[in-house]
Amino acid sequence: MQKEAVRESIRMLFDFYGELGLERLPLNCCETGASRDLPSLPKEAALGELREFIGDCRRCKLSEGRTNIVFGEGNADTGIMFIGEGPGREEDAQGRPFVGDAGKLLDRLIEKMGFRREDVYIANIVKCRPPMNRDPQEDEVASCLQFLVKQIEIIQPRVIVSLGKVAAYTILGISEPITKFSITRTRGKFGEYRGIPVMPTFHPAYLLRNPRDKWLTWEDAQAVMKKLESLRSRS
Repeated sequence: MQKEAVRESIRMLFDFYGELGLERLPLNCCETGASRDLPSLPKEAALGELREFIGDCRRCKLSEGRTNIVFGEGNADTGIMFIGEGPGREEDAQGRPFVGDAGKLLDRLIEKMGFRREDVYIANIVKCRPPMNRDPQEDEVASCLQFLVKQIEIIQPRVIVSLGKVAAYTILGISEPITKFSITRTRGKFGEYRGIPVMPTFHPAYLLRNPRDKWLTWEDAQAVMKKLESLRSRS
């Protein structure tokens, strides 16, 4: 699934810049390898262009039952990005991520970390609500992941916090079957996505059902704060 998603991401990237009227993407080579010098837009504008590119998306079967696409929201210049698995009922109704009961819990966590909701960026692995809030299926993730990849590329957060099993599994590119993947064993230890530190932790919806584990998520959040401070001191 990961390789297929990467190929689709590359295809979407070229389509995206083609929509902007660019006929070629220049490449700069250096001693350490080749890197793409992509044309730059202000981050908010680039996110707006991406949202327009997505349009009234019908790329997977999740579109059949959704009310609204939940693109994501927040500060495009943030140092921290929270990524969940998919919209729920309230999110689907409002077209905004994490606005239900789980969202209120996430807001409290963000505030406890010393931020406001508008200081961070919040998104999901898939942008349409899975029926009955089930986990997104492999083909749905493969269709939608390209857009999250582009959002991360635009925002360039210093740290990503993945919320729940599906988000951690997808962002960390785990090779084992998801049925064998445990967020309980994985949370609290930094992984990496394209050079960005990733902290896997529990999904707020899980914490609503298991409030005794809130202190574990707070431990993870404290580790994120320390990581952010460390990265700031180096820059």
